[in-house]
Amino acid sequence: MNEFTFEATPWELARDEMTDGMSISAVRFLTLLEEAGEAEVEDALLDLEERRITLDISELPRVHGTGEAALRLRREEELVESGALDTSLEENDPLRLYLDEVALTPACGDEAILAEEAAAGDRGAMERLTHLGLSHVISLAEEYVGHGVLLLDLIQEGSLGLWQAIGNYAGGDYESHRDWWIRQHLAKAVTLQARASGLGHKMRQALEDYRAVDERLLGDLGRNATIEEIAEELHMSVEETMAVARMMDNARRIHWAKAEVEPPEETEEDERHVEDTALFQMRQRIMDLLSVLSKEDAKLLNLRFGLEGGRPLTPAETGRKLGLTPEEVVAREAAALSKLRDTN
Repeated sequence: MNEFTFEATPWELARDEMTDGMSISAVRFLTLLEEAGEAEVEDALLDLEERRITLDISELPRVHGTGEAALRLRREEELVESGALDTSLEENDPLRLYLDEVALTPACGDEAILAEEAAAGDRGAMERLTHLGLSHVISLAEEYVGHGVLLLDLIQEGSLGLWQAIGNYAGGDYESHRDWWIRQHLAKAVTLQARASGLGHKMRQALEDYRAVDERLLGDLGRNATIEEIAEELHMSVEETMAVARMMDNARRIHWAKAEVEPPEETEEDERHVEDTALFQMRQRIMDLLSVLSKEDAKLLNLRFGLEGGRPLTPAETGRKLGLTPEEVVAREAAALSKLRDTN
C-alpha cells in the first residue's frame, strides 16, 4: 500500500509554534494564509478563538477604498474623531436610527452579578447583560473605523462577540472577558476585509521591496538609510513606510528568536545567496577595517550591524546599551563609516 505524506502549510507550521494566550499580527496571519481558501481561513480564525490568541490589527494600514463606500467610510471616521457621530447623521440614516435605539434601550444592573447569574442559566440576566453591553460595543467599534469596514457592520460584528462572551462566560473578570471577545470579532471583521482587498499579497510585496531598497541604499550610502530615503525610493508615504518597517522589525525578531532556539542549517547555495547581498558585503568590509576605529566606535558598529552574531539593533536599542541618545548613535555611526571609507 502506498503511503502519502503532505507537507505542512505555512499556517500550520506557525500555528504549531504559537502558545495559548499569545497574539498574532493580522498582517502575518494574512500572509501565512495568502493561498488558503475561505474555509481554511475561517477554521484558522476559530482556532485563534479556541486558544484565546489575540488578532492584532495595529500593523494593518488604514484604508477607505474608492467610490461612494469610500466617502461614507471617510465621513464616519471624521465624525468619530470629532465626537459628532450621534448628532451629525441624517435622521433616517440606518446608523443614526440604531444609535438612537440603543440609547433608548433600558440598561441597568451590575454586570459582574448579572454575568454570574447568566452563567448559571438565567436568561433574564443574559438579556439585561446584552442591553448593558451594546453601548460598550459601539464605543469599541468606533476604535476600528478607518479600516475599510462600515461602522454599522463593525457594531454588528462586535455584538456577535458580546453575545459569545455572555454565552461562554464561566467565571472570573467579566469585563476583560467581554472586551476580549468584542475586540476579537471586530479585529476579525477588519482582517477579513483586508484579505478581500488582497492585502496579504500587497504586504508580502511591500516587505520584499523594502528589504531590497534597504540593502541597496546601505551599499550606495555606506550607512543605514533613513525612513524618508526609503519612502522616496518606494514611492510611498513616510507613514506607510514606517508601517512596513515595523513589520520588518517584527519579522526579524521572530527570526532571531527562533534562531536562538534552533539555528537553521545553511546550504552552500544559501551562503552564496547571502554573500551576493550588499548587506553582507558591507558587513564583511566593516569587519575587515574595524581595527582602525576606537573600541567604542567598533562596539557601536558591532551592535548596529549585528556583527557579533546577534540581530542588528536600532539606534535607540544601541543607545541604551552604550549610554547614548539615538541621535548620538546615528551621528557616531555615520562618522565611523566615513572613516572606514577614507581608510579604504
